[in-house]
Amino acid sequence: MAKVGHPRSKSLTGSHRNLFCVLPKMPRKSWTLELGTVLSNHGVRFRVWAPEKTSVSLVVKEESKNIPMDPERNGYFTTFLDDIEPGTRYFYLLNGDQLRPDPVSRSQPDGVHGPSQVIDPSEFKWQDQEWRGIPKEEMMIYEIHTGTFTHEGTFESVIPSLDYLAKDLGVTTIELMPVAQFSGERNWGYDGTYLYAPQNSYGGPNGLKALINACHLKNLSVILDVVYNHLGSEGNCPGDYGQQYCPH
Repeated sequence: MAKVGHPRSKSLTGSHRNLFCVLPKMPRKSWTLELGTVLSNHGVRFRVWAPEKTSVSLVVKEESKNIPMDPERNGYFTTFLDDIEPGTRYFYLLNGDQLRPDPVSRSQPDGVHGPSQVIDPSEFKWQDQEWRGIPKEEMMIYEIHTGTFTHEGTFESVIPSLDYLAKDLGVTTIELMPVAQFSGERNWGYDGTYLYAPQNSYGGPNGLKALINACHLKNLSVILDVVYNHLGSEGNCPGDYGQQYCPH
């Protein structure tokens, strides 16, 4: 089976560190962000931290709406709209003259300079309800660079190779190199700028979920290589909201 790129396999005893856990079977619980967009049955709440700005407005791209947001304590701004659907694209307008994506965006379909997108986390239909995880002593890790593992370079294009990884190579865990949204279509992933938004050229949030779901159905665990100590230079907008994001 031909492969593009050279992912490497390794046992858990190496020096590379990852976060993982083995959980007992339990009902799924949703995790709600305090910032960004939060959907409810009544609409969407938008909330952002802009400690150095005197005004922030929500700009809805599809409808050319410009909605002033309500200031809260400690530099937060928020608004709630009842006529917004998942898939809606938006910017924040800072002090009336800086149009920027949401630093807590869940999706950047047009890249790091484009609008953010409202995502419904419950939209994806998981099929892995029986998944309980793999004990760490059974983890044989195979690291994958999503953009070079296949010619397509997407999350879902990895799925046809899962049987090969599990049955032929004996892999029990795949580790994805960083997938936070970065500039361009191919990248090592170490200069991502939107930590909550899986890379658009790889397939975005639903593409990542589809890969994880497929892995769990084949008894493969998934861990992420993550970068939280810096952001890339292109598309790095948090500093425009306040230097508290980027004190150095």
